[in-house]
Amino acid sequence: MHALLALLVAADLDAQIGASEFAARRDAAVRGISDGVVLVLNAPAPVPDYLPWQPSRPFYYLTGFREPDAALVMVRRGGSTRTMLFVPPRDPAREVWTGTRLGVDGVQRTLGIEGRDVTTLHAVLDSLLRDTRALYAAGDFEGPWDTPTPHARLVARLLERHAQVQLTDFNPVIASLRGRKSDAELDRLRIAAEISARGHLAAMRLIQPGVAEFEVQAAAEHLWRSEGADGPGYGSIVGSGPNATILHYNASTRVAESGELMLMDMAASFDLYSADITRTVPVSGRFSPAQRDVYEVVLGAVKAAERQVRAGAPARRMVDSSTAVLREGLTRLGLIDAADATYDCGNSDRPRRCSQLSLFYMHGLGHGIGLDVHDPDQYEQGGVIDVGSAFTIEPGIYVRANIGEIIPPTATNRAFLGRIAPALARFGGIGVRIEDDYLVTSQGVVRASAGVPREMDEIERVMAEPRTPRDPAVTARFLRYRTGQ
Repeated sequence: MHALLALLVAADLDAQIGASEFAARRDAAVRGISDGVVLVLNAPAPVPDYLPWQPSRPFYYLTGFREPDAALVMVRRGGSTRTMLFVPPRDPAREVWTGTRLGVDGVQRTLGIEGRDVTTLHAVLDSLLRDTRALYAAGDFEGPWDTPTPHARLVARLLERHAQVQLTDFNPVIASLRGRKSDAELDRLRIAAEISARGHLAAMRLIQPGVAEFEVQAAAEHLWRSEGADGPGYGSIVGSGPNATILHYNASTRVAESGELMLMDMAASFDLYSADITRTVPVSGRFSPAQRDVYEVVLGAVKAAERQVRAGAPARRMVDSSTAVLREGLTRLGLIDAADATYDCGNSDRPRRCSQLSLFYMHGLGHGIGLDVHDPDQYEQGGVIDVGSAFTIEPGIYVRANIGEIIPPTATNRAFLGRIAPALARFGGIGVRIEDDYLVTSQGVVRASAGVPREMDEIERVMAEPRTPRDPAVTARFLRYRTGQ
């Protein structure tokens, strides 16, 4: 049986999350509203209609509708709710380009929501807002460089015409609901993680000196699509050698060399739910002593954090446990002076002291996963892990050889750099991150990404297997293009 089909059968997974679950989410979203109009906007279609499109996550979470240029309107009066979904009408000529659309009539039939023509949205909203003082709006309101988004412009025009209306951002309300995943959502995240793990294994079996980062990325992404995943859940990060110390490196253009590490932060999305996995492996197949020293600290930090994962436990324990291991480990390696040591991080006008740890570990321990790879989670909202939590643990150590160019050139910092110079010479250029996905279910905690090894000896065993055949002419052709030779 095909691997994906076996997963679907084992999970008894429906093709779609049911209409009743989306209805329950809508009911929960408006529970705290007495009177007012709720407007939740979907992402517009891209101007060139051949570009990829994804639904707005808050809109999809409440509707399950996967077509652009739509809006959800919920009218609350006296504790009752009228729900309308505004969608473009059917246009068979246009559907030659876009594919068949659900249309107004299909909304009620398929989703159980009253369908309305989206061309009437503005008129309906004007009519509704004349009789209310409260508008709750959710959508994409933050554009680049402070540029108003289409959603922001639509809401601004409504407020210009209805000065008496008080606007409330409804995105946080939806985010609070998204923090607790249903069983159906956890199933999708589990499948996404299991497919992602097999993609990592495919990538690991290709890694060898002379392989290009883009070849490694392609090996994983090919497997994901072949198993029915949507594709990458986010921009894949595949960094060899010094690129492993760049947190969001995504060029994938370097050719890996013998003796280096390859850091792979990449995962698939399945039915819009994204996993998030990172592994760091030796290009030559075996970790060097220095690489082992750094890797051991990071893996210890992962395990310290995951020992604190249980329903009802304070999330802060994960952070504190992991950070303690990193502080002790970096002190032992000689990269920081002590667990609580600091350095000068301000400027002459505003001198400050920052943790030396932050020079080598500059991001958080993890984040929620779900419809977005960085999704809300209830532990981030209330501080406590509980059933329905879905999140990552991903500590890392990144030893950039040019730390002297990063920190202010104060006398204190120069002395600090002198003390850690031997460690920088030994560990410079090493970047290690290990990231796993955790799902808290009513039966216990699942490490959904366990299908890809993280112990050093297990990784080395995979790397010792026969390498996947590759065509070295691909890399040679790319290098000629890059160098002009």
